[in-house]
Amino acid sequence: MAEYTLHSIAFPVLTQDQIAQVANCTTVEPKKFRDGDTLISVGDRNLKFFIVKAGQIEIVDHSGDAPRTIVMHGKGEFTGDISHLTGTPAIFTAIARGDCEVYEISSEALRHVLNQCPGLSDIILQAFIARRQLLRESPNFIGLRVIGSRYSPDTFRVRDFLSRNRVLFTWTDVESDPEVDKMLKQFGVTEADTPVVACAHMLLLRNPSNQDLANEIGLRQTLEKTVYDLLVVGAGPAGLAAAVYGASEGLQTAVLDCVSPGGQAGASMRIENYLGFPTGLTGAELTDRATLQANKFGAHLSIPTSASRLSFENKYAILDAGDGDPITTKCLLIASGAQYNRLDVEGCKRFEGTGVYYAATKAEAGLSSGSVAIVVGGGNSAGQAAVFLAGHAKRVLVLIRGDDLNKNMSSYLVRRIEQTPNIELLCNTTVKRMLGNSHLQAIEIADSVTGQQRTIETPTVFSFIGATPRTEWLPPAIERDAKGFVRTGSSIANSSSWGVTRPPFLLETSHPGVFAAGDVRSGSVKRVASAVGEGAMSVQFVHEYLKEM
Repeated sequence: MAEYTLHSIAFPVLTQDQIAQVANCTTVEPKKFRDGDTLISVGDRNLKFFIVKAGQIEIVDHSGDAPRTIVMHGKGEFTGDISHLTGTPAIFTAIARGDCEVYEISSEALRHVLNQCPGLSDIILQAFIARRQLLRESPNFIGLRVIGSRYSPDTFRVRDFLSRNRVLFTWTDVESDPEVDKMLKQFGVTEADTPVVACAHMLLLRNPSNQDLANEIGLRQTLEKTVYDLLVVGAGPAGLAAAVYGASEGLQTAVLDCVSPGGQAGASMRIENYLGFPTGLTGAELTDRATLQANKFGAHLSIPTSASRLSFENKYAILDAGDGDPITTKCLLIASGAQYNRLDVEGCKRFEGTGVYYAATKAEAGLSSGSVAIVVGGGNSAGQAAVFLAGHAKRVLVLIRGDDLNKNMSSYLVRRIEQTPNIELLCNTTVKRMLGNSHLQAIEIADSVTGQQRTIETPTVFSFIGATPRTEWLPPAIERDAKGFVRTGSSIANSSSWGVTRPPFLLETSHPGVFAAGDVRSGSVKRVASAVGEGAMSVQFVHEYLKEM
């Protein structure tokens, strides 16, 4: 029944009145195609959106060994998925079948429909989201192919990058897949070339950097050469919230992130305390919806794009973004978040990507299957990871330095851990050393009270200890606290660098017109909901500042 419901949401049939509403909103006229004409090809950018008036449109997947029909769109149905709004390349081919008559609508016109026609917007957006979900759940959809070893840090990096950016792909493990030799031969490579990324029968890249991979598959968007009203650095919950509210309120808004949308929250497999979602949701679901909203309202997202240097000229902020042109903006929001600290123990750096991880998603969980998984940390992220991993690992050990899990973790997660039979809490415990050859095989731990030490065999350690703010790109003009988090509001009101007669806005930094929100801000509450609230709130202060310019 659930599958039928999802399928019906994914492939609705518009009424004549709804089709007429779209036609009136976009002033388009029906267009005719002959049988076999290609309307959309794999890799196309700036996709057209088609509503079928007569005939059919066949949607074909070319990522597998042979072309496969995904669906046939008939009268009243429409093409497309979230690629129409995100600007990423098409992952399918659309072909006219029969004498086909359609309404052809540009991405810009589609965005206009979504903003001006709420009823139609709900139908189309829900269909786009459901279609992508069906593809993710389909055992027949291949997407990109990643071939590499589970013991290769580069293989993990590529998989992690694609997963965080919600790119559909299939991983072939050279350590266990019986067809791997045949596949490598097909692409004309050897195991020494791995990891490799391929599409259908075409080899794309050998061991690509994240940037090269993003460029090759069309993931990265280039920003317009203009002066933005609001530039957001960081696409976590705070940054995406600012993008949604800024763009929806008419501000010319751009967002960049060095890795992917979602931040730390995007890697969470279950968020249960977010308002309005009593059954919880994953970080990926929250990120997908927020990214779609930001694109719907016209925000410009450029990912992956790194912030390397910030300077100021007159009243404008100038951001150097990697190898691209400098970006000029009237207001800047620092939402670059924080990253988990590395365990200061022997072997930790060596095994990153081959046993040591800083997120617990499906990509890492499979590596813990049937074995002992170690979670280090006592905050909510550690708790969420432990509960998720318990569904995959034989046993999960949670290591904390102190003696009380309630100190830094929400009570609902503490109860969940206590009630999960294959999770064991080890208090007053630290990791002393990590052991292994090409990959992690065991760790040595010590009880700080008894002094007892022991060795535990494990292929995976998940570290969630403390966090360091991503502020290395900021100039001295942006004041930070002793731990490097950005100071805002009343904490910089008496600063010698504050050169404006009015007091700073609540989220304003030591430089007027530059704001900070989310985990990167000093004194912030490290919760998804508060980050979203701060991101949304910052837009009001942006409006106030722009009145002063």
